[in-house]
Amino acid sequence: HFMSNINIWEFILGLLYVLGGLGIFLFGMRVMSEGIQKVAGDGMRRIMATMTQNRFFGLMTGLLVTCLVQSSSATTVMVVSFVNAQLLTLMESIGVIMGANLGTTLTGWIIATVGKFSLSKIALPIIGIGLPLVFASKSKIKNLGEVLVGFGLLFFGLSELKNAVPDVKTLLESTEPADAVLVRDIQVTIEQLNSYGYGSVLIFLFIGILLTILVQSSSAAMGITIILAINGWINFEIAAAI
Repeated sequence: HFMSNINIWEFILGLLYVLGGLGIFLFGMRVMSEGIQKVAGDGMRRIMATMTQNRFFGLMTGLLVTCLVQSSSATTVMVVSFVNAQLLTLMESIGVIMGANLGTTLTGWIIATVGKFSLSKIALPIIGIGLPLVFASKSKIKNLGEVLVGFGLLFFGLSELKNAVPDVKTLLESTEPADAVLVRDIQVTIEQLNSYGYGSVLIFLFIGILLTILVQSSSAAMGITIILAINGWINFEIAAAI
């Protein structure tokens, strides 16, 4: 219904902006993760092997490693390889995996904390510092440059993603009648999906699952959800279900 109220090309362009911001975010996360793993090298494996003798330390190790590499999947793969090599027992690995699932929420905390600020002001200086280091001859300096560039791209992607999703209040106050109509139509659709009680929770839960399958990153799915909530498109209950 709302597609008839807006130019189809404007809708496609807006969608491409969202996908572009998401792509930069995911690419930055990948570059940063690979850079940190190169910088840490075997040291990360030694830390995981020695710090997991105690369940509490195992949980904290999983949390710390996942905060650094920003991939609970990468941490879980390392843990499974340690269990196969008998460096960890099954019971010790459970704490690490629990910590990994906590550590992967770091991106969400970053977005929620600095989401109101201009992230590009942080991102571009970080990229500017890291980029010359990428061309260094020494591998350690080069890897550190990759970490900084990846971190900067992650923030820049978040900034573009935030800018691509307009604020609801801004659109409602727009002088373009089509913008206000579009927002109201989307709000009506969301309210209809949210009118089925516990069924609505399952609907938005499924949307969250589908979104994570599509982008292959729970951090990215969480980032999109938080940005939608910050800009007033969805409420807390819907965001929690997603």
